[in-house]
Amino acid sequence: MKIAIVAIGRLSRSPEAGLVRLYADRASAAGRALGLGPVEVIEVESRKPGKAAEAEALGAHLADSRIIACDETGRARTSRDFAAEIGRLRDDGVRRLTFLIGGADGLDTALKARAHDTLAFGPQTWPHALARVMLTEQVYRAVTLLAGGPYHRD
Repeated sequence: MKIAIVAIGRLSRSPEAGLVRLYADRASAAGRALGLGPVEVIEVESRKPGKAAEAEALGAHLADSRIIACDETGRARTSRDFAAEIGRLRDDGVRRLTFLIGGADGLDTALKARAHDTLAFGPQTWPHALARVMLTEQVYRAVTLLAGGPYHRD
């Protein structure tokens, strides 16, 4: 199952961009034997301002995807539950899992309605660059948990 993180905005050469690449590369390498990956991070820009234009830019990357929208009103999960969900989707034959991260104002309601599920990182507000890092790290953690790797809570 391929995994994509599609986000509005570019991180350029920021420290967060380096962390996103690190975790995506690690998840891709560790997931290969499990039928997970590669993990791809796609940064998009909208041609016009506003959530509708951002939704159009994000929508171009959703073909044949199981979509999980990152949203402050979404469903929070433990790391183990997140890993189990990724494993179930893979086992159910999902070929592409796509996570969406919107712009500063969040995701367009029509795009959220198109999503199969939502994901929240708790009740706090997080900068988009950090949300991207946290999501990519959780994907990597999920892959390592599914591979039977040690978990610090055990």
